[in-house]
Amino acid sequence: MDLSLDYAKKMDENDSLYSFREEFHLQSGVLYMDGNSLGLMSRRAEAKTLELMESWKTLGINGWTSGTHAWYYLSEHIGQQMAGITGALPHEVIATGSTTVNLHQLLASFYKPEGRKTKIIADALTFPSDIYAIQSQIEQKGLTAADQLLQIESRDGFMLEEDDIIAAMTEETAVAILPGVLYRSGQVLDMQRITEAARKNDIIIGWDLSHSAGAVPHQLHDWGADFAFWCTYKHLNGGPGSVGALFVHEKHSGRMPGLAGWFGSAKEKQFDMDHTMTPASDAGAFQIGTPHVLSLAPLLGSLEITEEAGIQAIRKKSLQLTDYMTSLIEEKLAEHGFTIVSPVEHHRRGAHLFIEHPAAAGICKALKNEGVVPDFRMPNGIRLAPVALYTSFEDVWHTIVILENIMKTEAYKQYDNTRDIVS
Repeated sequence: MDLSLDYAKKMDENDSLYSFREEFHLQSGVLYMDGNSLGLMSRRAEAKTLELMESWKTLGINGWTSGTHAWYYLSEHIGQQMAGITGALPHEVIATGSTTVNLHQLLASFYKPEGRKTKIIADALTFPSDIYAIQSQIEQKGLTAADQLLQIESRDGFMLEEDDIIAAMTEETAVAILPGVLYRSGQVLDMQRITEAARKNDIIIGWDLSHSAGAVPHQLHDWGADFAFWCTYKHLNGGPGSVGALFVHEKHSGRMPGLAGWFGSAKEKQFDMDHTMTPASDAGAFQIGTPHVLSLAPLLGSLEITEEAGIQAIRKKSLQLTDYMTSLIEEKLAEHGFTIVSPVEHHRRGAHLFIEHPAAAGICKALKNEGVVPDFRMPNGIRLAPVALYTSFEDVWHTIVILENIMKTEAYKQYDNTRDIVS
């Protein structure tokens, strides 16, 4: 591969998604490589937020049922926008809650330990919040988390083997909850294969798509996943703390939610104020409280951009970006002690690279001082996420050249390499 700056510029010239850069508020003098933690603000997200603010200002309470985006139906509308991105049917997705709240809701709804079928499968590399929620839900059932939670170990500390996950599926397994993309290494799991194995073993299967929604295509409905949940502030660019989302397959339509709330009611019954709940017949049943309208607003704009760009085109460019970054790292940083942990194979690699170095914390601080925004992960990991919608190939080239210069001059040594908030 040609690793010159001219090649990067040529790639940008031929990039069908390049024009979407203009949709985002790019920071002057900054190379933003942390979109897998928090996506940048788009101009459309900003405009839609101001539009919803205006509806509150001018309509007051009438904004619930009037205006361009009536708040009463906003969660359903945004859910429909996300359905195509995740391979779901429109009525199978709802924008609601946060990642962990949604996991609590889904476990309360689907984890029904009975007889010997009491265990939950998760993995030892998943984000801690998922484990906290799973442990909590097991304890809520009067069981002991240490006995009922089976965490699949990694053979190398970075990746998971699908064979190990499937082998752990026994007649004692009630639910399996796994990440579509591992948040550290960026490994993509074979969701279709694992879902099919769960179905054969009569196991409820749920997926955390926080690091794949908006970056990797899914086919949740066709695969037959029982449920999924994800945040919207990473690759979907919904803003800090933007409302999360969940998927429930239509085969579970009509199921009473484990955590019932007024906004999970059937719309035509909600204002009857009956103390016997009539749940919505779709994913809307799994809402709990009033929609967070102002935190939903940016998604109206950001999801428009994702839909226009197309998830397949986003995935194609994402892989090209990480391929190019990988080649630059291997060429320019070969003598500086970096290890690329992320999978090489396209079907196993998500939208970011995870590299390790003993001085990772100091390196991240030096990168920030030079205008590059990385993501540090304890104890010695650096995540770099070139986002297809707003990162150019030239951005990638400059990022690695800056990193090369930091290593050659040992500029990172002036920074404390102990734990700090550096991402």
